[in-house]
This record gives sequence, C-alpha cells and structure tokens, in this order.
Amino acid sequence: MYEGKTHTLFVKYAIPQMIGLLFNSVYLIVDGIFIGNRLGRDAMAAAAVSVPFIEILIALSMAVASGAGIMISGQLARNENGRAVQTFNTAILCSAGIGILTAILGNLFLHPLASFLGSTPQIHAEAVSYLWYIVTFSPFLLFSFLLGGLARNDGCPKLAMFALAFGSVSNIVLDYVFMYPLNMGIAGAALATALGPIFSVLILLPHFLMKRGNLHFAKLEIRFCNIQRIFTLGFPSFIMEFTVGIVTFVYNFAIVKHGYGEIGLAAYLVIGYLMLMILTIFLGMAEGLQPVFSYLTGTGETERSQEMRRFAAKIFLGVGILCYLLIVLFSRHFFAIFNPEDMQLIDFMQSKSLYYFCGFFLAGYNILMITYWQSTQCTKRALAVSLARSIVCPPILIMLLPMMFGSEVIWLCHSLSEGLTALIAFGLLRSMSHSASVDNRQGEISKGNN
Repeated sequence: MYEGKTHTLFVKYAIPQMIGLLFNSVYLIVDGIFIGNRLGRDAMAAAAVSVPFIEILIALSMAVASGAGIMISGQLARNENGRAVQTFNTAILCSAGIGILTAILGNLFLHPLASFLGSTPQIHAEAVSYLWYIVTFSPFLLFSFLLGGLARNDGCPKLAMFALAFGSVSNIVLDYVFMYPLNMGIAGAALATALGPIFSVLILLPHFLMKRGNLHFAKLEIRFCNIQRIFTLGFPSFIMEFTVGIVTFVYNFAIVKHGYGEIGLAAYLVIGYLMLMILTIFLGMAEGLQPVFSYLTGTGETERSQEMRRFAAKIFLGVGILCYLLIVLFSRHFFAIFNPEDMQLIDFMQSKSLYYFCGFFLAGYNILMITYWQSTQCTKRALAVSLARSIVCPPILIMLLPMMFGSEVIWLCHSLSEGLTALIAFGLLRSMSHSASVDNRQGEISKGNN
C-alpha cells in the first residue's frame, strides 16, 4: 500500500486529497460569486460572518480524522486490525457528539453567535439567515471530512477525492437553482452549502458499511483513553485548520475596528476565498501525506519518511511562489468575477491582496512541518508551530503593528506571521537534526568502547 518511490507516493496520496479539498474550497468561492452577482456587497459581508464558523467545524472534524488516522495507520502497519476498527468507531462517536452538540447550542444562541462572529446591524438579519443553515446541517459537514480522512487512511485516497469533489459540484448546481430559478436569496446560498456535504457522506458510507477495506462499523468498546489520544494527536491539526477561522475572525474584528466597514468585510470575504484556495492546496497535500508519514513511522522506516519530507518541502515552496506570481498577474480578474460593476470594491481588493499574500509561499512549509511532526508523533513540535501561526503571531501583530504604523499594515500581518512561524519551524528542525546527530555520535563512541 505504501511501496514505491517518493514521488510515486506523493502523487498517489497528496494529489487526490489536494484536488478533493480544492473542490471543497471552490464551492465556497462559487457561493460568494452567486451572492455577489445576485445580491450585492452587503449580502457578501453577511456571508463572510459565517466563514470563521465553517472553518471551526472543519477544524474539529480534521482534528478527529487526523488523530484517529495517525493511530489507524500505525495500527495497520503493525497488523493490529481489530484495534484499528475500534479507533475508527471511536472517531465516529466523537464526531457524532460534536455535531449534535453544535446543532443544538448553535440554534439556541444563533443571534449572539452571529454578533460574536462580526455581523453589523446593517447585515445582521441576512447573517443569521445564512448561519442557521450552516449550524443546523453541521453534523453532515463534520462527517464528510471525517469519513474522507478515514477512507484515505484505509488506502482509498481517490474515493475521498471523488466524494469531496461531488459534494462541491452539487453545491454549485444547487447554488444556481436556489438563487436564480427559485429566487431564495441568501438562504438559498446557505442551503446549497449545507446540502453539499450530505452527498459526500452518502458516497463514502458504502465503503465502511460494506467492509470494502480494513475499517468498518462494529460494536464499540468505549475507552476514554482512546478518545483522549485521538484528540491529543489531532490537536495540532485542529489548530492548523482552525488558523483560517481564527485569522478570519481577527481580521473581521480589525476591519470593523479600523473603520473599513462593509466594503472591508466584503473585500476580505473574497480575499479570504483566495486565501482558502491557496491554503487548501497546502492542507490537501499535507493531509494526503499524513497516512504515508504515519505508516512509515509505524514500520520504522525513518529515512524514507525524512526523504518524503525533504521532497515535499521543495514542492510546497515552489507551489507557494507560483501562487503569488499568479496573484500579482491575475488577481484583478479573479476579484471582478464576484461583483464586476463595483470598481471601488475591485480596486480595494487588488491593492490589499498584494500585501496580504506576499509571504504566503512560507505557509506551505509551515503546514508540511506541522503534519510531518504530528504524523511521526512529535506532537509538541507540531503544536508549537500550529500555535505560532494561529493564536500567537497573527493576533499579536494585528493588535500591535497598526498602533505603530497605521491601519494599512493590518493587510501585511498574516504574511509576516507566516514568516515568523517558518523561522520557528526551521529552528525546531535544526535542533532536532542536531540532537539526532549527537545521539548517533554517542552511539558510535559507545560501540567503539565495547
């Protein structure tokens, strides 16, 4: 299952997951295109309010999927199939609990939640309307990512890709149907977004129900130590995915605080879509490599795992540089798709995006290192890098730099945080390599003395 050269494994596992997640981000973008063209700037700002919440849900799902996936890959590598099945079912239970709790509490506190996420009085009603569908259908969103991740760990990366892609395409079709022929407004856009994951779940379920791989539904022996281990191993992934939600929330707050208003929120929605596409490429490739890193660690093939990391780092940095060049050359055409007649908004988005994305080529390296250390169970290092690029660097920079250099600098803060995080990750890698070389020398000296 994990035999072959480094580039072969990369293509087999990283590329399908990247494509699947890219489709998933595309349907959010198409959602914004329909809203912008059909309903205008304020509706775009209302939809922007729900983006951090959606990213939090995805982060929770990926935390469970990654934590369980690391355990399952190692268990399968050691031929512990029974334990792998128990881990799979424990992950299903965890996601079901999170989904049900989210739907209940989210509906009970819907208006305060919308206000907390950044809605203004002018857009509050539309923001609540959009958010209601996301909250109510949240269990399906959680399960679509969980089952996709576990199918990948069960040796079916193409199935996971197809399920995510089909859900995304169905959302695009439903966006048009609900917003144009049926004229349902922003509620139609939200309903289309909510229904997409249901199709993904329906595609993935037969793999597990019909026992087509090693993982399947079975009677569960609940062990809280397994639940704790899933969340411990998955926590860096939660922070990594949660970063988009945290950064979006912090930026929404800063945009309102510094007087950019509805044009700032609408602009950041589209800039956020572009950010989501770039990060999705990195996240998809990194998540696709997680089973490979975990399996090779389980079989003790450390050198092959490190070789994959070195190869992937070159790919990630190259893709990041290419993405920024495309933004410099073609971002205006991308922004014009959303609201082609609002030239003020397009000019605003183009000027801010050049600053916002200038350091994003380093985001891929940071995400790769988080996934590598998490998959090889160096959880503290993974967590340190995850925290640096989410709840440490971005909020601190966004809070301090505008006080010193003016409000315009907020658009540069995200790239600066990725640069600082890359320095931290590189330092941790160097210290790890130094420790390993010292251990090797001490081992050689010990052998010589014997």
